[in-house]
Amino acid sequence: EPPVENGLLPYLGCALQFGANPLEFLRARQKKYGHIFTCKVAGKYVHFLTDPFSYHSVLRQGRHLDWKKFHFTASAKAFGHGSIDPRDGNTTENMHQTFTTTLQGNALNSLTEAMMENLQYVMLQSSYCKPYSSKWVTDELYAFCCRVMFESGFLTLFGTELNSNQNKNLSKQETQQALILDVLENFKEFDKIFPALVAGLPINVFKSAHSAREKLTKALLHKNLQKRDNISELVTLRMFLNDTLSTFDDNEKAKTHVAVLWASQANTIPATFWSLFYLIKNPEAMKAAREEVQKTIENAGEKISLDDKPISLHRKQLDNMPVLDSIIKEAIRLSSASMTVRVAKEDFTLHLDNGSYNIRKDDVVALYPQLLHFDPEIYTDPLTFKYDRYLDGNGEEKTTFYHSGRKLRYYYMPFGTGIAKCPGRLFAVHEMKQFLVLLLTYFETELVDKNVKCPLLDQSRAGLGILQPTNDVEFRYRLKHL
Repeated sequence: EPPVENGLLPYLGCALQFGANPLEFLRARQKKYGHIFTCKVAGKYVHFLTDPFSYHSVLRQGRHLDWKKFHFTASAKAFGHGSIDPRDGNTTENMHQTFTTTLQGNALNSLTEAMMENLQYVMLQSSYCKPYSSKWVTDELYAFCCRVMFESGFLTLFGTELNSNQNKNLSKQETQQALILDVLENFKEFDKIFPALVAGLPINVFKSAHSAREKLTKALLHKNLQKRDNISELVTLRMFLNDTLSTFDDNEKAKTHVAVLWASQANTIPATFWSLFYLIKNPEAMKAAREEVQKTIENAGEKISLDDKPISLHRKQLDNMPVLDSIIKEAIRLSSASMTVRVAKEDFTLHLDNGSYNIRKDDVVALYPQLLHFDPEIYTDPLTFKYDRYLDGNGEEKTTFYHSGRKLRYYYMPFGTGIAKCPGRLFAVHEMKQFLVLLLTYFETELVDKNVKCPLLDQSRAGLGILQPTNDVEFRYRLKHL
């Protein structure tokens, strides 16, 4: 069996030490115990694998390891709905299949088009951007990304108020925007305590967050969603399957939509922030990105004007932007702290390249990709942002990385991997690209303090995805003279 560290506290075990700084905690244990070790964390035995060449041995163990159990349990704890595991009898919906069907393939095309339109509407017609003014506006970078991405993403997934369109009078526009920003405030209040909920703390301990979750639930009740137009295929299908395949009451159905809302925003917003922060901070990256954006828009035959129709870039054009791809990947590499988790269905022996280990039923096997992302053998100067790190000598996507002289199969894993890979990852990257394309096209941007230090990563969300900054950064933007 792997070496075990029980920690100092009963039940909690190593949870507090791990939570304080997971990367340093795991590096220290890796140095002490080797490439596989076990830690008692909140009553569970968690086997950490740190050798990237062993990852495949875990990911192919579908017969012995369950990837759904942890996710289903975490969702029920955080959002307050009943179990969405079909084995528990509340629903027969295959959630992963629902998300894959509506976030990939042909469905991704219409989602991407809608997001492009909504981003331009929010950036150019909303009150944040002071349209048709060339005066500098000072704002906080994270707050800006949060408002723009949340409103655009909400409109894309959950549609607009019925009978409202972009010709509506200003007061109606402002009313709709105020409603969405109210949803955003509740989202932020709830999101603050999300890690505590996943850890198993009851939501009634957090009164304001509990109230915020109830307000989000009310906003996403089926009777309220039915009053909206242009709802995405994802939400439409989820409503239909909730009504036909589940025994959930109205509130529980709405809470499954709160889960969709959280999944669509909680990692995309900070990833957008980091991408934009590093881009503005690095003149070389900015120059390369501007050139690629300009070339892509010219090749698409799009005309840039505040009075004309919105810019339209289809999926294929967005996919052919290797510089923006590399910038986003590098920003995510530096800020991602997701954890790949599997739960043992039964006692079994895990065979690795360098040994075999006995795993007990209900034990957790975990991979922590930040170890990979910050490994200097794989990434030289791993803490430094290099915009072209994922570009090869020809300016195309680089996919060849090595460790100890051996080519790696796994070198970039912010979205998980295998069958449990985030089904919305393609849409998320498209959203971020669209945001950067439009910002670089229509606006000039600069940091208020050009020497501002890079914010630290908020470790409280380690294991859940992209880490938020511990503080915001002031920046300025203004419309270009087009």
